[in-house]
Amino acid sequence: MEKINIGFIGAGNMGSAIMKGIAGSELKDSISLYTYDPDSAKADSLKEFGVSSCESEAALASVCKYIFFAVKPQIIDKVIEAAAPSVTADKVLVSIAAGITDEFIASKTIPDAKVILVMPNTPLLLGEGASALSRNEKVTDEEFEVILNVFRKCGKAAVISKDKMKEIIAINGSSPAFIYLFAKGFIDYAASVGIDAKAAEELFAQSLIGSAKMITDSGYTIDELIKMVSSPGGTTLAGLDRLYEGSLTDTVKKCCESCTNRAYELSK
Repeated sequence: MEKINIGFIGAGNMGSAIMKGIAGSELKDSISLYTYDPDSAKADSLKEFGVSSCESEAALASVCKYIFFAVKPQIIDKVIEAAAPSVTADKVLVSIAAGITDEFIASKTIPDAKVILVMPNTPLLLGEGASALSRNEKVTDEEFEVILNVFRKCGKAAVISKDKMKEIIAINGSSPAFIYLFAKGFIDYAASVGIDAKAAEELFAQSLIGSAKMITDSGYTIDELIKMVSSPGGTTLAGLDRLYEGSLTDTVKKCCESCTNRAYELSK
């Protein structure tokens, strides 16, 4: 069976993580990987994973069926323009840049461009990613399945409407940073009362893992799970009362709204 050529313009943390995820899975037998990065050291570091290096964006686009734009949204326009001379109607363009639309990519390449939009997150570095994907109407089911399988091998993947790709950023793309900040509050508290930092970090991290599994696997709703931990007159309710006083859920909503608003700004 002929291998599928997938190329990554950008060999930073996210692009490298996806390539390593492919290289470490059964997909490696059906996919040939290519990359281009202006920092040749980044591209060279991926050779041990079977990734071939290209000399330019256009050179990569010329040999690959699937072309990932694995760069920041602030520079993606220049990157797309550099690849554009090699973009033809049979290519599938995949963007992981926040806020970038399929219309924008088509405007920089060809009017009938096939575009898949992906919002991954950094836990993908450990094969525990949570990625949201959408596509425009030019992409076939078979083509979309190829990219969907890539992200399923790097964690969980969900298909959403392309008009919600900016809103989803707060839910999975940026949320790890918000969760880390939340975790920092607990670990800092532990230090302030003389609890060993390593022990506190391990216990709280495992509490996050276990709580996440309760959300996905227990069959209980969020409200039911909160109630299960909250004995009347107990310590949990005393803490929850403070969180309610601080309007935690309202603050989270405002956080998500700010994240989404910035995504719309980046898309202009």
